[in-house]
Amino acid sequence: MNISDLRRKIENKEARLAVIGLGYVGLPVAALFAESGFDVLGIEIRQERVEKINAGKCPIEGVEPGLSDLLKKVVTEKKLIATADYLQLNDRDVVLIDVETPVDENNIPQYKALRASLKSLFPVLKQGALVIVESTIAPRTMADIVLPLLEQQGKEKKALNDDFYLGNCPERVMPGKLLQNLRTVSRVVGGMSPETADTMVALYQHIVGADLDPTDCITAELVKTTENAYRDVQIAFANEVALICEAVGGDVWKVRELVNKSPGRQMHLPGAGVGGHCIPKDPWLLAYGTRDSELSLQLIPAARRINNSMPLHMTRMLEVALAQKGKSLKKTRITVLGYAYLEDSDDTRNSPSKLLIDHLQQMGAKVMVHDPFVKEYQGNLLDVARQSDALVAMVKHQAYQKADLKKISAVMSDPVLIDGRRIFSSEDARIAGFSYFSLGISPEQSSGKS
Repeated sequence: MNISDLRRKIENKEARLAVIGLGYVGLPVAALFAESGFDVLGIEIRQERVEKINAGKCPIEGVEPGLSDLLKKVVTEKKLIATADYLQLNDRDVVLIDVETPVDENNIPQYKALRASLKSLFPVLKQGALVIVESTIAPRTMADIVLPLLEQQGKEKKALNDDFYLGNCPERVMPGKLLQNLRTVSRVVGGMSPETADTMVALYQHIVGADLDPTDCITAELVKTTENAYRDVQIAFANEVALICEAVGGDVWKVRELVNKSPGRQMHLPGAGVGGHCIPKDPWLLAYGTRDSELSLQLIPAARRINNSMPLHMTRMLEVALAQKGKSLKKTRITVLGYAYLEDSDDTRNSPSKLLIDHLQQMGAKVMVHDPFVKEYQGNLLDVARQSDALVAMVKHQAYQKADLKKISAVMSDPVLIDGRRIFSSEDARIAGFSYFSLGISPEQSSGKS
């Protein structure tokens, strides 16, 4: 099957699709293509996840508008079937790969899942099939890792643009907006040839209602890693301004509001830490692309250091607040509000709360954790906070925004509230009986003493 034949099959929705990896990206992608009329096979190595999906039950929790209903619909209609068996890929015309691509403690990309999926795909790949990597990867990964693993394994060889076609179309989604992002956010469509890129555009037009920009693979790799590195740098700037405001007696939230009234300015939100699968990792993927050059990067590593330090800064804020009560962290009872990295999500990858909790425990504090979306930390908030010396708000869940602060303070030993996301107003917190401290505001202003 040549690329023209494949494109016709895609345009007529006759192409049979597969998605490898049914996580936060792969599952909604598979569901949307199934909804649009394609026959979709999902490959997932976690058998319990396969069983849940085939029962029409969404394994992704948190507030994810429309996903559960869509999944149930396409599974019921038998347009989407999940399996752990790679052998069933032998009749698939298009294979999308959506597996994790983390970095290790030295910020080196770890492509274990990507390599494993490519090695399993190679022997069953249909002649003339199109393989699309949607995972975020370092620049030159398509050329240096993906292509070689699809060209040859052992003595068996396959030829690019003859036996198979290859492209990279990085996802642009975040938890809480998975379907919305997939439908409405533009995509950079990188192909190993212009014809492949155009064919990929024809595929994504079935589910994406925004711009689809055809280009080459290196550009697609660079765009995705650059956009998340940009966000990381901008958040680091906001966090550093927050620290400056604390030091000089300012209010970063008011500063940000007024800065953003100036044309062309868009200061990001400061916060208690940066988590998730993308922003803590993707800047290092971008930087890894320069590993064989003499370029010495300065800004990206500095931004990572600032953002990684924010959970530790929350500890320092807590120490200051407790000292005003004549207490230290040792043997105090601290309740952390939120363990997911993002509001109204169950995604705990690279959770800033974990860093905070680990540090508090090292300092001798007894730490309680509450999160309405993370199973191990669900429960009654009043019961979790009971007899606590302080609350540390790390995640802006709606449940916390709606919480009754008076009831919470009433069950605490000595109500101190450290707000790392500006969830609460200082006035509401003080009326409820809290000693209130907010990120980005000097301790005197936070506590109402200025």
